[in-house]
Amino acid sequence: MAAHMEYDVLVVGTGASGMATAVTAASQGLKVLVVEKAPVYGGTTARSGGWLWVPGTHLAIEQGLHEPAGAARAYLQDQAGSHFDPARVDAFIENGPKAINFFASNTCVQFDMPPVFPDYHAEAPGGLQGGRSMVTRPFDARELGTHVKKLAPPVPELTVFGMMLGSGKELWHFLRAFKSMESFLFVARRFGLHFLDVLRHGRGMTLTNGNALAGRLAKAGMDLDIPVWLSSPVKRLLVEGGSVVGAVIEHEGKRIEVRTRRGVVLACGGFPHDIERRKSLFPHAPTGHEHYTPSPALNTGDGLRLAEAIGGWVDPSIPNAAAWCPTSLVPRKDGTQGVMPHFIDRAKPGVIAVTADGRRFANEALSYHDFVQHLVRVCKERSQADFSAWLICDHKHLREYGLGAVAPFPLPFGRHLRSGYLRRASTLAELALAIGVPAETLARQVETFNLDAASGTDSQFGKGSTAYNRYQGDSKVQPNPCMAPIAQGPFYSIKIVIGEIGTFAGLATDASCRVITRDRNLVPGLYAVGNDAASVMGGNYPGAGITLGPAVTFGYVAGMALAQASVIQPGQQYESLRMAA
Repeated sequence: MAAHMEYDVLVVGTGASGMATAVTAASQGLKVLVVEKAPVYGGTTARSGGWLWVPGTHLAIEQGLHEPAGAARAYLQDQAGSHFDPARVDAFIENGPKAINFFASNTCVQFDMPPVFPDYHAEAPGGLQGGRSMVTRPFDARELGTHVKKLAPPVPELTVFGMMLGSGKELWHFLRAFKSMESFLFVARRFGLHFLDVLRHGRGMTLTNGNALAGRLAKAGMDLDIPVWLSSPVKRLLVEGGSVVGAVIEHEGKRIEVRTRRGVVLACGGFPHDIERRKSLFPHAPTGHEHYTPSPALNTGDGLRLAEAIGGWVDPSIPNAAAWCPTSLVPRKDGTQGVMPHFIDRAKPGVIAVTADGRRFANEALSYHDFVQHLVRVCKERSQADFSAWLICDHKHLREYGLGAVAPFPLPFGRHLRSGYLRRASTLAELALAIGVPAETLARQVETFNLDAASGTDSQFGKGSTAYNRYQGDSKVQPNPCMAPIAQGPFYSIKIVIGEIGTFAGLATDASCRVITRDRNLVPGLYAVGNDAASVMGGNYPGAGITLGPAVTFGYVAGMALAQASVIQPGQQYESLRMAA
C-alpha cells in the first residue's frame, strides 16, 4: 500500500519552468511539492546560457528601450508561421514583463539587460536591435548553503579550469585578456577568486549563465520553504472522475501517492534523450541515434508520456522539433565524450564551414538553429551519408578566438590535437586530406572567401550582412566584422554534428498552461510548462533566450492560474472545455 501525502500543487522538474511555477504558486499561499527524477536539481537550465527573451520588460524601459506597439506580436507571428498560436502568444507578451517584475521585486532572481543584443532576425517584421534579451545576474553559490552540492553542474566544455564564464561582458574580457590591460586585470581577478573558492569550498562559487538562474530559483524556493525531492521519478498520474488528482512518486525506496488539490505541473525538460521520439521527429536521426545533445541524460520525455497516457497530445507537425545547435564531440580524459555547442565561434572573422564535398553551404554567422537547418537541407541535396560539416580556420584565428572547445591564447591546445578533436596541417591541401574533403574544392572555397573578406562582402552567403551576424563578430575587424582571410598556416579543422539545446515539440496547452487533448478539450488538473509544452515560437528560434523566457513566463502564468483554480474534489467530474479552433 503506497503512503499518502497531500499538497495543493505538485511540480515535476527543477528547471526554470518548474521552479518558476513552484515559487509563484507558493508566493500565493499554496502548499507546493517539487519532485525531480535526477539526483541533482537545475535540469537543462543549469547547463544553459541563462538568457531570457521577453519583450517589454522594465529592464528595457529603464534603458529607454520602448517596444513599438504590436511589434513583438508581429515578430512572433512572422517567426511562428503556420504554428502561430494567438492566445498563447498574447499570454506570453502580456505576462512576460509581469513575470520578470515579479521575480525581480519579490525574490533573489535578478537579470541584467545589455543595451544592444539584436533579435536573431532583427530585419524581419517586428524585429528589434535590442531590448528583449536579458541574462541572469551572477550569483554567489554560498547563499545556497549545503544545497550547492546538489546543484547540477554546467557543461564542462563551457568552463575554463572549472570556472563558468558569463556569456556577456565577461566573455568579452576573456577574449581580450592579452589585448587590453583592463581586460587582463579583470581576468586575473576572476581567476584568483575562482581558485581561492576551489581551495576553500572545493568548487567555484560564482555562478553565471544558466547555473546562476538555477541557483537563484532554488534559493527563491528555499526562502519559501518549498520541499524538493531529488531522485524521485513520477511513475504515473492519478486520475479520478476524469481529473488529474495527483501522482505516484518513487521516493527513498518506496512509492508515495501525492494527492493534489489544485493540479500537477509537468516540467520534465522535454525529450532530448528519448530515442524513439527523436527517430520519429528529427530529420537527421533516422534511427534516433544520429544526434548529440548536452541536455541532461535523464531528460527522456517522461512528462510527454505521462500526459499522453491520459489524453495529452504532442503535435508532430511542428516545423522544427528542437532548438537545433551545431555541436562537436570532445574526448574527455576519463574516456567519456563531451558535447560542445557552437554558439558564436562560427561568426568570428576567419572561419568557414564546409560539408564533405569541401563546399560552403551557409552563412556561418547565422544563429545555431538556422545554421543547422541549412546543414540538414544541403546534406540531403548533396546526398551526404551523414549530417556533418567541418569548421576551417588558420592559426591566427585559432589563437585569437579559439574554436569549439579549443580556447584562445595563451591556453594550450595540444590535448585536442592528440585526441583527434582538432585536426592540423601545414597546408590547406594537407588539411583536406586529413579530413577527407576534395583539396581543390576546399582551396577554391577559401580563395573566394579571402577575396570577399578584402571587400567586406560575402558573395556566396552574406556572412556579416545582418545585425545579429555583426553583433557576434569582432567589431575591430573592418569592413566586415565576420570576415578575415584564412591565410596563415598551419590550418585547423573541427568536425561538427547536429544537436540541440532543448526540444520544441511538446504537449498542446492553452494560454493558462493547461494540457489539452488533440480534440482541444482540457485535461483537468494537468498543466505543462517549459520544454514539456509546445514551443510558443512555433518551432522557430527568433532570439537569445526564447526557451528560458517563455519557461519563466509560463511558470509564472501557471503558478497564478493554480492559485485561482478551483479545489479539485476527489471523484469530481470536470466539464471539458472545448477550445477555440
